[in-house]
Amino acid sequence: MSSRELDAAGIHDPHLRASYETCRRLNAEHGKSYYLATLLLPVHKRPHVHALYGFARHADDFVDSLTAPDPERLVTWGDEFLAAMADGGSQDAVAAAASHTLRTFDIPMAHIDSFLHSMRQDITVTSYATYADLREYMYGSAAVIGLQMVPVLGILDVRAFHHAELLGEAFQLTNFIRDVAEDLVRGRVYLPQEDLDRFGVTRADLAPGPVADSVRELIRFEVARARGLYARAAPGIDLLDPTSRDCVRTAFDLYGGILDEVERAGFDVLNRRVAVSLPRRLRTAAPRLVAASRSRRTARPARRAVPTRPRSTSTT
Repeated sequence: MSSRELDAAGIHDPHLRASYETCRRLNAEHGKSYYLATLLLPVHKRPHVHALYGFARHADDFVDSLTAPDPERLVTWGDEFLAAMADGGSQDAVAAAASHTLRTFDIPMAHIDSFLHSMRQDITVTSYATYADLREYMYGSAAVIGLQMVPVLGILDVRAFHHAELLGEAFQLTNFIRDVAEDLVRGRVYLPQEDLDRFGVTRADLAPGPVADSVRELIRFEVARARGLYARAAPGIDLLDPTSRDCVRTAFDLYGGILDEVERAGFDVLNRRVAVSLPRRLRTAAPRLVAASRSRRTARPARRAVPTRPRSTSTT
């Protein structure tokens, strides 16, 4: 991370600067689409987005790593993080940066509690009976990440919170669709059992190998559901601070583009991990670099997001 970004964010403590750099590297290595989109933000916002991404990724790796999962460490690390929030500091790099961002933007700890609860579910829960059950998991694993991001991005209207939840769900469901085979290796199926039953698909049918027509129809159905979430989330982009919109539009298009690749692969997500190509990522982001620069020059400072927001009870 450049000194310019850290200086602009008012981060001068050497330990904190190194901690934010650790989070930036996590974002660059694991969140290529997210990382590219983050570069469209004003420099003072970027370190905080890296910190929130780094926190989520680091916690998720304890249960999702295919080489060295450590679910017990997830529990202890989560407890240590909450303690760091209480006493104001941590020697753990990810915890130090994330806790600093959470305090800087008055992000409610309820979001962190919900996130850690969902991550801990992955230790024992291997399937979800209904989409409503899955949405409960996605609230903690994804929707609250959208809610955490809103104060950093800045808003013009509090309705942005609801759309941020929906976009978090859209991103998460896209991951579940893309990673069906990989998640099965971890012993988990995130597509609701009621959907598998609807299309006559068994857990064994989701293993790599010949793809049954029933599986393709199941994945087609989930893609349509995810597209519906993107459509409902989209109006929220214009409710954000103008200097953040190009970042979110880019992430929106690139992550939604994964669904295009799933369709292009004939809904076969069992035998390879589809991805948006680097040329397409660059074609999507490049024109918005100019637009983002223009927004930073002309936009008035947006008001800070309201730091607290009740959880949505809508299931639509």
